[in-house]
Amino acid sequence: MHEFDRLTSVTPSGEGRYAAELAPGWVVGGGVNGGYLLAVVGQAVRAALPAKPDPVAVSAHFLSASTPGPAVVDVDVRREGGSVATAAVDVVQEGVTRLTALATCGDLGRFAQRAPEARTRAREPALPPPEECPGSADAAPELKAFIPMLDRFDLRIDPSHTVWGAPPRMTGAIAGWFRWPDGREPDPLSLLAVCDVLPPVTFDLGMPGWAPTLELTVHVRARPEPGWLKVRHETRNVSGGMFEEDCEIWDSAGRLVAQSRQLALVPRPA
Repeated sequence: MHEFDRLTSVTPSGEGRYAAELAPGWVVGGGVNGGYLLAVVGQAVRAALPAKPDPVAVSAHFLSASTPGPAVVDVDVRREGGSVATAAVDVVQEGVTRLTALATCGDLGRFAQRAPEARTRAREPALPPPEECPGSADAAPELKAFIPMLDRFDLRIDPSHTVWGAPPRMTGAIAGWFRWPDGREPDPLSLLAVCDVLPPVTFDLGMPGWAPTLELTVHVRARPEPGWLKVRHETRNVSGGMFEEDCEIWDSAGRLVAQSRQLALVPRPA
């Protein structure tokens, strides 16, 4: 079993209830990474609805910071139809709800038969080759101590944006290449985590630090092809102590396979 699958796995522990162990290796700043938590939610929903294995739309509100250790994932299937099913999900630790989400799942392969050809105005990011992009392995030890999850994947940041402690470029965007270092290929479930692996775009605006997520919605559009993924985050509005972060994930075939938007708090001043 690949590391990501092991660290997001769940075990049935009652009707609609699953036990999980949140991994310390997925901590960032003051809590467990939000995308990783969505992947744990996806594992529980898949276990509850095995005939509809792919996450299609997941929207989560983060009520309190999750911590490494045991958690309970409660899945309440609200409706199961022929094509999709929707469930309400809570992640709870020691009686405290960490996040609450609605998740719609189905079979992305079946959906693709409705319209095999994509029609999009979205443009795939033009990035230098991965070998020309600074990797997460190059991050300073103090940054890795703050973001332990950097050791969980191979992330190469486009040098036209701020990377690993360099001065901010003030572009309001960050983009890069992503892959799992143990050879695991991307799939719909892993895209829930990939949408949240880049440093917050506030790093590129001269505001480093932990940016707590308030709400995160992910739309998975297709099953990705094997190989590197391209991931790009952008913000257009930082105001009122908050910012939105829009993400696009493109697969090795040049297809837009996932999109997300999250609302987060700007990091506290140093």
